[in-house]
Amino acid sequence: MIWHEFKIPEHEGVSSIQVNGKKLCLVYQSGQPYITGTKCPHAGADLSQGWCEDGKLICPFHRHGFDIKTGRGNPGQGNYINTYPVKQENGSWYVGITKPWWKIF
Repeated sequence: MIWHEFKIPEHEGVSSIQVNGKKLCLVYQSGQPYITGTKCPHAGADLSQGWCEDGKLICPFHRHGFDIKTGRGNPGQGNYINTYPVKQENGSWYVGITKPWWKIF
């Protein structure tokens, strides 16, 4: 896993960030950042255009909800989104991104 620094927004909410050329969704909730993938697995909507409600990232198109900690979709959806580990070190925030196995060689 490779750790990449990112900036925390001034206000809580959902936004899009670029980390090492990868577009990610940043959910800043109750002073804690959570990072997920940006594409809704249901219809491909940009989740960074959605909102957070009761610990769930809500898709702006069809209102599918995903747990911001685990990525699991709401019961009955049968889907999930990728989540990424986050850590704070020396006053900076970092997101961990696993290098794909096909890029190792």
